[in-house]
Amino acid sequence: MNGAESLVRTLLASEIDTCFANPGTSEMHFVAALDKVPGMRCVLGMAEIVVSGCADGYARMARKPAATLLHCGPGLGNAIANIHNARRAWSPMVNIVGDHATYHRGFDAPLTADTEGLARAVSHWVRVSANAQSVGADGAAAVQAARSGPGQIATLILPADTAWGEGGVVGARLTPEKRGEVAPETLRNVAQVLRSGQPTMIVLAGDALLERGLAAAWRVATATGAKLRTPMQVSRMARGRGRPPVDRVPYAIDNALKAFEGIQHVILVGAKAPMAFFAYPGRPSLLAPAASQTHVLARPEQDGVHALEWLADELGAAKSLQLVENAAKPEIVKGKFEPEAFARTFAAILPENCIVQEDAVTSGRALFAPTFQAAPNDWLQNTGGAIGHGFGCATGAAIASPDRKVICLQADGAGMYSLQALWTQAREKLDVVNVVFANRVYKILHGELISVGAKPGPASNEIFDLARPALDWQQLAAGMGMESTRVDTLEGFADAFQAACKRRGPFLIEFVIA
Repeated sequence: MNGAESLVRTLLASEIDTCFANPGTSEMHFVAALDKVPGMRCVLGMAEIVVSGCADGYARMARKPAATLLHCGPGLGNAIANIHNARRAWSPMVNIVGDHATYHRGFDAPLTADTEGLARAVSHWVRVSANAQSVGADGAAAVQAARSGPGQIATLILPADTAWGEGGVVGARLTPEKRGEVAPETLRNVAQVLRSGQPTMIVLAGDALLERGLAAAWRVATATGAKLRTPMQVSRMARGRGRPPVDRVPYAIDNALKAFEGIQHVILVGAKAPMAFFAYPGRPSLLAPAASQTHVLARPEQDGVHALEWLADELGAAKSLQLVENAAKPEIVKGKFEPEAFARTFAAILPENCIVQEDAVTSGRALFAPTFQAAPNDWLQNTGGAIGHGFGCATGAAIASPDRKVICLQADGAGMYSLQALWTQAREKLDVVNVVFANRVYKILHGELISVGAKPGPASNEIFDLARPALDWQQLAAGMGMESTRVDTLEGFADAFQAACKRRGPFLIEFVIA
C-alpha cells in the first residue's frame, strides 16, 4: 500500500472514524485511499475554518478526536482560528496537512509556506513525515498525542511523495498518556483551606463541569460555604434542571471584579487563575483581590473529578446531591428582544437533552442564570475568543450526537466568518436549529471601545455598522440549501423555535433585534 492508505488504516485502527476535510492536490492520495478503505466518514467543509470548527464540536461531544484534512500551509492558516479555540477547550484533534513533495519544496512554488511553523503556533504535537514507510507510525503517534491528558492538538504534515510512495505500513495503536492523580499533600492542603471558613471561590473547568464533577463540587460547596464559578466561557457543561446551578465569571470587567470582592482564597480545578478577557486602563488583569491566595487543586492534565470526590468525602459532605430548585417554571416572555427576557423564554422552550452551542456574544451575556431551570442540556461555548466558531462547532456536535437536537445561538457578525457550515449541515441533513441574532452591528466592539476609555465617533460607528447593506440571513440560508424564517418578537421566536424543534433537519431562525 502507499503511505496515504497506511495512514487511513492507522487512523481507523486507532478509533478515528470521522474526517472533516477541505482537500487540495497534495491530499489526493489520501482522498483516493478513502475509496479503497471502508469505514472512514469524510465530511466536506467549504472553508477550512469550518473544518476545524467541526472537529472541535465533534471532539467535545464524542470525547475522542476526529481528523481534519487541510491543504498546505495556507489551508492550515485558514483553519487556525478554530484550532486555537479547540486548543483552549482541550479538544483532541488530529490535523492531517498535505504539503508539497519533499523534492519540490526547494523550487518555492506558490503554495510553499512555513507549514511546520504555522502548525507549531497552535499544536501541542507536530511531525513531518519523512517517507511512506513512516507515515503509519507517525499517524499512530499523532492519535496518541491527541488523546493524551485532557486532549491535545496533534498536527501531522504529509508531503505529497510520502503519501503516494509505496511501502506503507499500518501503525500499531498506541496507548495515550493517562491523566495524573493529584498528590495527597495537595488534597490535604486544599481541604485545610476549605475548613478555615474564610471566603473561598472554587473555579471549575474541563471535566469538572460534567455531571460527576459538578456533583462533587456542589457537595464540597454545600459542606463548606465555598462559592462555585466557571470561567467566562465553558468548553462543555452539563446544565439545566437537576444539575448544580453554577454561574460563570462575568465578561464585563467591572462585574467580574465585583464577583470576587471579599474572596480570600481561589481554588482552581482544571482552570487558570481568573483573568480579564483583555487589559483595561486602570483595572487589574487578575480578578481575585491582590491579597487573596490561589490554590491549584488539579491542573488540566490531572484528574480533577477524582480530586473533587475525595475532597467531598474528606470534608464529610452529604453523599446525595442537595439542590434547592426554583419552584417557578420558566415562562415565555412577550415583546421585543432583550437579553434577559430572551433567556427566560429560551429556558421555557429548550428541548430535553439537547446540545446548545452558544456563540451569541453580546446577545448571550444574560443567558446563564435564567437557564438554570431549563431542560437538561449540554452547553458549549467559544473558549478561545476567535469568532467564527458557532456554526462549525454545532455542525461537528451534531455529527457526534446524531440522536440529539443541536441548538446554535449565533451572533450575526461572528456568523459571517463561517456561514459555509450551513451548507455542510444541509448536505449532511443534520438536526441543527440555528438562531442568528441580527443586531446588524459589531456591538461587542462598540462596548470594548468604551471599556478602554475611547469615545465613539463617526469613523468607529462606520467600522462597527453591519446595516449598510443589511445582511439577509434568509437569503444566505437559502443559498446554502437551508429553510429559514425571520422573527422580530419573543413570542414569534418561541413559535418558530418550537416548530423547528418538532421537525428533523437543519433550520435557521433570523431574530431581528436591531
